[in-house]
Amino acid sequence: MDWLYRRALGAAVICVFASIGSASSPAANCSFGKWMTFKGSQLFRNAEKTAYTYATDHSRIDADGAPNAYHPKDVGKNCTHDKHLGLDCPANAGYPKTSWWPSVLVPDPKTPSKAYEQPDGPFKGYLVSKTWLSDSKLPDTDPKKYVDATKIPYVVFPGSKFAQLAGTGSKGDVGMAWNLKNGKSTAFIVADQGGGGDAKLGEGSIALYEALGGKDISPRTGAGVAPGVVRFIVFPGSRKAANPVWPQTVAEISARAADLLKQVGGVDAIKGCE
Repeated sequence: MDWLYRRALGAAVICVFASIGSASSPAANCSFGKWMTFKGSQLFRNAEKTAYTYATDHSRIDADGAPNAYHPKDVGKNCTHDKHLGLDCPANAGYPKTSWWPSVLVPDPKTPSKAYEQPDGPFKGYLVSKTWLSDSKLPDTDPKKYVDATKIPYVVFPGSKFAQLAGTGSKGDVGMAWNLKNGKSTAFIVADQGGGGDAKLGEGSIALYEALGGKDISPRTGAGVAPGVVRFIVFPGSRKAANPVWPQTVAEISARAADLLKQVGGVDAIKGCE
């Protein structure tokens, strides 16, 4: 993913990311003011309210949107100890024992009490998992409708309450993240929400945490995430500049995020926001 990601970005965007540096970079003043605290994370926002930033060592991995995220033969298995066909455990999607699984998995149009199984293709038999961000032109049963967690760096808004807070943004907004320990960075798009009422900031796609230095990442166990505090900057309302909001390429997301970062003063504007 890191090779594909860097190839897609192009040299100009990579240079912008490289300027972020690592935790050893000289200290800088924060140009953003304290805004609010959410589940233990302090958020800072600029005066224009076009960007906010936060840092966290809380990481959760989302497989949703990947065509091989969940498999019906994994139902009943121990999520952390048993081998799975899917990237994640059906129980983590609430399937089949909760009332909320249809918000994560696509119900079968013919038998709505069951999740839809892909009838053909490379992931025949796998369930179709949704993301908050999706392509409105495609039917719900098409896996290409959703944002693939294995290919697109995306973040997850915790629960539904965070998105309801004025100024936090919504699906399709973009941002940037970097690991302050190893200096690796990536642009991202806001593509999903979930985790329940106790969810914290810091959940992201497999591709996001791979780009930040992770290897062999497991959404089931959380293994493979690179250690270190991750700083995020989100540009609420930036989805309005995208047409369409989805689908987009990694290069398109990255170029837009890099441009928005420049507009708010670059990385130096948020280096001291601890």
